[in-house]
Amino acid sequence: MRQVKMKMLVFLSLLGICLHDAAGVTHSLKYFYTASSGVPNFPEFVAVGLVDEAQMIHYDSNTRRAEPKQDWMSRVTADDPQYLERETQNLIGHQQVFKANIGVAKQRFNQTGGAHVAQRMYGCEWDDETGEVKGFFQDGYDGEDFIAFDLKTETWIAPKPQAVITKHKWDNNRAWIAQTKNYLTQECVDWLKKYVDYGRSSLRRTELPSVSLLQKTPSSPVSCHATGFYSDRVTMFWRKDGEELHEDVDHGEILPNNDGSFQTSVDLNPPTGDWEKYECVFQLAGAKNDIVTKLEKPKIRTNGGNPSDMTVIIVIVAVVVLALVAIAVIGYFIYKKNKAKRPPSPVSNPEVLEELNPKA
Repeated sequence: MRQVKMKMLVFLSLLGICLHDAAGVTHSLKYFYTASSGVPNFPEFVAVGLVDEAQMIHYDSNTRRAEPKQDWMSRVTADDPQYLERETQNLIGHQQVFKANIGVAKQRFNQTGGAHVAQRMYGCEWDDETGEVKGFFQDGYDGEDFIAFDLKTETWIAPKPQAVITKHKWDNNRAWIAQTKNYLTQECVDWLKKYVDYGRSSLRRTELPSVSLLQKTPSSPVSCHATGFYSDRVTMFWRKDGEELHEDVDHGEILPNNDGSFQTSVDLNPPTGDWEKYECVFQLAGAKNDIVTKLEKPKIRTNGGNPSDMTVIIVIVAVVVLALVAIAVIGYFIYKKNKAKRPPSPVSNPEVLEELNPKA
């Protein structure tokens, strides 16, 4: 079990990088899938789609149903009544393919038993001011990069020797490369714009969060923790005498809550004096006012504080852990255009299937 936890931690650290977008006017549409083997009490396949880091749809091998996760998704299903059923059947098929692919990967890495996890992340980003578009497609295995598509050179990069055979096969499939490029730079962006329009009122909500000061012990860093905001376009920092601090400060990732909102934190090494000169600042794009929290000892929740306060802290930590576990198993989700066929998924491509699942 310790081995499983280590692999999950490695994957979480990698995933945290790809989930944290820069603030500004960049919108993103991302699809993730994860297939697992030998992980107790864990779905063997999970799929999720995210728009601007907000989960819009979810599927796992336990429920075997594609389920919308945002109210505005009702507009999608209203326009396309067969959407959820089509995606459910699509993902049931992918579930079987990725289960087989883990078996192939284990053979290539000369593995027998144990816990193993395969991941894929693909999608696009679009800047609604400049029009700049970025596309990405990458695979991972057991928390490490396996193969990725280089959109500029239109070739596959294989950082692992075990992936070279797949790279050669995929590089030679020029038709599929052209389709993948078209999807990442055109069709994905078209759907992203449509999703942003569908969910505009929700994705751009500007409710301010609750902000708390947390500290484990008097010698531990003071964490300024914000939760309950609905956009990842936030800035959070410590300042002293009105000047932003860059030293002795640790910025946390923006993490999802299970209700569609987000949370984040910024830690400050405890000052030796002049606490009243420090304050935590939370800024949300689109909001009129910032939240400024002065560093006052009576406001800090610590292990020596009120038991009810510590219950709040424990609940917050539990939510973070659950959210990370959920993200750790998020999987692949393919969205088809209504009355239009998008480029085939790599796992739907016959030549790719032949490569990942070679005949005996």
